[in-house]
Amino acid sequence: MADHFTLRLVDSRMLAPTVRHLVFERADSQPLAFVPGQFLQVHFHYADGTATKRSYSVATVGDGRSPVQRIEIAVSYVEGGAATALLGGLTEGDTIEASGPYGRFCLQAGDAHPRYLLLATGTGVTPYRAMLPQLAEWLAPGGREAVLIYGARKEAELLYDEEFTAFAAAHPGFTYLSCLSREPRAVPRATDRMGHVQTALPDLASAADRDIAYLCGNPNMVDAAFAALKEFGLPVPQIRREKYISSR
Repeated sequence: MADHFTLRLVDSRMLAPTVRHLVFERADSQPLAFVPGQFLQVHFHYADGTATKRSYSVATVGDGRSPVQRIEIAVSYVEGGAATALLGGLTEGDTIEASGPYGRFCLQAGDAHPRYLLLATGTGVTPYRAMLPQLAEWLAPGGREAVLIYGARKEAELLYDEEFTAFAAAHPGFTYLSCLSREPRAVPRATDRMGHVQTALPDLASAADRDIAYLCGNPNMVDAAFAALKEFGLPVPQIRREKYISSR
């Protein structure tokens, strides 16, 4: 059930030139119960006093089941954006108002298909970071796979790149493909792809009896990948979508 609370900033760092990772704790010291894949809404006002809100997926890596004390999100800077003015100017100890969690973009206990295809661009990769403990448990028995296909213009914009790389190294059933549309990595990898996320799909040979796909990020990517996966024969219920739209 969604709750309303005050968040206090306890830490932050830049993930990319225009993306900031923010770490909060609830001002009332209560933990946040959430399911990896869910999001929070940050509430604030425009300069004219009009109330508004923005949604951010919880990026916290917990155990996948228990409430967490630290609430992490990734925020893209939008030039002239009201949320950017609010969140970009926060310093340690500052507070914001939020509510949640919301959403059903989560791994489902009843999923029996042997492979997850996790597609993302930009900050759309944050829910998959939170899902890593669940994926580790899901992959542990063997016979299952998960493929993260993450798109960015260049290497510096691949958020949490080292974490996903390390997870892939530690879990043989997990593959991390980075799709770079503008510039290749300084040191290319065998798992790199040049182009947009959806261009990597044909090589994965998607099949209705094998795959469940998650799409999160830029609406153009989500729409293009959704259309491609349907052409490959995936039924619509096996394609789960969440679009990230930049708002001023």
